[in-house]
Amino acid sequence: MDKKEVQLKLGEVLRTYRDREYSDLRDLIDMPNTFEVNGASGVRYQLEVQAFWDDRPGNNIRVMISIDDGGLRAFYPLTGDFIISPSGDFVGE
Repeated sequence: MDKKEVQLKLGEVLRTYRDREYSDLRDLIDMPNTFEVNGASGVRYQLEVQAFWDDRPGNNIRVMISIDDGGLRAFYPLTGDFIISPSGDFVGE
C-alpha cells in the first residue's frame, strides 16, 4: 500500500466532512458509512466514516474516518478524525 496515496485520499475525505455543518454531522451519528474510492495508482481503497458524540449527547461530535486497501492494512487501517462543537468550531486545533 502506498502510504502517501492513502494519506492523500484520507485527507480529501476528511476535508469533505469538515466542510459540513454541525447539524449535517449530527444526522450521521450511529450511521456508519462505508464506500470505496480509487487511488491515482488504480488501487481501490475502502473507507468507513463514523460520527458519534465525543463526550455527551447534544455536545461535541467526533468524526472518525478509516481507510485500508483490503489487505493486511484492513486489520490496522489508517485513520483520521476531528471534533466539532455545536457552535461549529473545531475542538483541539
